[in-house]
Amino acid sequence: MIHEYRKLSQTFEEIKAENGCLKSISDEPNTAQLGDSDSLQTELSKLNIENESLRNNSCELTSENERLNHVMISWKKSYVSLGKLHETQKSLNDKTGLGFSVGESSSEGTSTQSDLADGKFKKMNFVKASVTHDTCESVKYDDQYTGQLNY
Repeated sequence: MIHEYRKLSQTFEEIKAENGCLKSISDEPNTAQLGDSDSLQTELSKLNIENESLRNNSCELTSENERLNHVMISWKKSYVSLGKLHETQKSLNDKTGLGFSVGESSSEGTSTQSDLADGKFKKMNFVKASVTHDTCESVKYDDQYTGQLNY
């Protein structure tokens, strides 16, 4: 048993020494690890710059998209207004509302004496009012020449 104890003690001391050696090696980073760390840092900074650039580009595209949406909305409103205008506009041969009957069109021709005889049109009489003028009375207009006449 004593022999086993000495053997285990010696193994323990060897392992303890090896552990200390490994700790010292791990505390001092080697140049390969430092090089990898530097390259990773530069790669990270490049990716951060690219990320910021893409965010700026995204903001610009979003604002452009909003502007174009406003343009499209105004075009749609104009299109609807134009459609309403075309709906209310009369065709070339449509003369309703101009004194023609609904069923009457310009292709039927003009009225004739027989139409007048049928009584479609009311007869209107005009009477001339009698006006008396005083021949001695003179009328003067604003635009007349007011200079004296020489006889």
